[in-house]
Amino acid sequence: MSDGIHHAPWEKAFDRLLTPLEEFIHRQTTSGILLMACAVIALVVANSPLLHGYEHFLHTPISLGFGEGVFSLSIHHWINELLMAFFFLVMGLELKRELLVGELSSLSQALLPIFAAVGGMLIPALGYWIFNTSGPGAAGWGIPMATDIAFAIGALSLLGARVPKNLVTFLIALAIVDDLGAVLVIALFYTSDLNLTALLYAALCTGLLVCLNAIGVRRTLPYAVAGTLLWMAMLASGIHATIAGVVIAFTIPIRPKFKPEVFIDRVEDSSKKMRKAVWDNPDIIHNNRFRSLVTALEDGVHLVQAPAQRAEHALHLPVAYLVIPVFALANAGIPIDLAEVSSTLSNPITLGVICGLLLGKPLGIAGFTLLALKLKVARLPEGLGMGHIVGVGLLGGIGFTMSIFIADLGFADSPADLLMAKTGILLASLVAGLSGFFLLRGLGRPAA
Repeated sequence: MSDGIHHAPWEKAFDRLLTPLEEFIHRQTTSGILLMACAVIALVVANSPLLHGYEHFLHTPISLGFGEGVFSLSIHHWINELLMAFFFLVMGLELKRELLVGELSSLSQALLPIFAAVGGMLIPALGYWIFNTSGPGAAGWGIPMATDIAFAIGALSLLGARVPKNLVTFLIALAIVDDLGAVLVIALFYTSDLNLTALLYAALCTGLLVCLNAIGVRRTLPYAVAGTLLWMAMLASGIHATIAGVVIAFTIPIRPKFKPEVFIDRVEDSSKKMRKAVWDNPDIIHNNRFRSLVTALEDGVHLVQAPAQRAEHALHLPVAYLVIPVFALANAGIPIDLAEVSSTLSNPITLGVICGLLLGKPLGIAGFTLLALKLKVARLPEGLGMGHIVGVGLLGGIGFTMSIFIADLGFADSPADLLMAKTGILLASLVAGLSGFFLLRGLGRPAA
């Protein structure tokens, strides 16, 4: 204790000031490294004597009952259906922020990453379709359309000052548009037979969320309850339950209750009252007046921040450090049979995924960026060249999380085809990530 402050090594709240973008990049970088470690662990387990126990554990059913209704899913499905809904919730909050106050809020700024993202979705899908025009592999066309934002930003951040800062911003905007495209693809094309009754309940829950926003509800609990009901209705409807996360994100209020000027005035007034309360009664433990003023100030701190901002801040850490790594542990375990390597690599599904991620992504991103420049609807940010865009295009070929997620949807009833798709995803993501990293590293080599 010195100067009225109790110093503890883990309590640095007032010493670390990060902008939302810096915090986002820092967490995505760490998440990417953790994700890579979990993927390696899953691969090692899947190619060891632990494989049987690993698969048995993932297929263990867990039931959750409410009255006569019972949800019974395997651990693997709980991870992909429930935990990933939180991933989609955070993704939706990030997208909402970018659309309203970020890089996508201005049409002139947004056009270039939008063009790049559209190319980065269409050309990879076309590359996959070339190898799978029909047959069982045709359902996987959406797999190479996705970009793993954690891996891509993690790889780019490792380059530090070798790459311009606005290249990171460009990649974030591109990846978020890419994620929106992936959500639409899942909702429209990877949906099983619809249960109209459950779909009606989902619509009612969505209406309830919209009403909560419209009447100015800013507490978390009502949105959590309505969101849980929406997730359950989505799960029963046939539309993938994770889409509920995006719907919830777009209904959470983005504007704070207090303007900063009003909040500052109230803080100054509260500080005077707190000073007087302490002067009147120095015993903090029994000073009810001081405690009530601190509680009121705490409420004000929450109200000066937008609910969507608070939710994104609160959820980003558990999603980045728990949900995505657990997803990797549950989905990246691929048994590798060296005797079957040649047949695996020549499989149309594997070839389609590799072609889409490794070739389609950089061609689509760079090609549509060049198209936007030729049409003069956008211009490259200062300090960037087409070489940087090609490098980002290669990093965009790291599909991993979203690609594996879509593969699970497309080949849910065909484990053999799913294995081919996952093999292609891991191989293409590895080669694309290394290629993009070393290309950008070469472009950003410091002068002698």
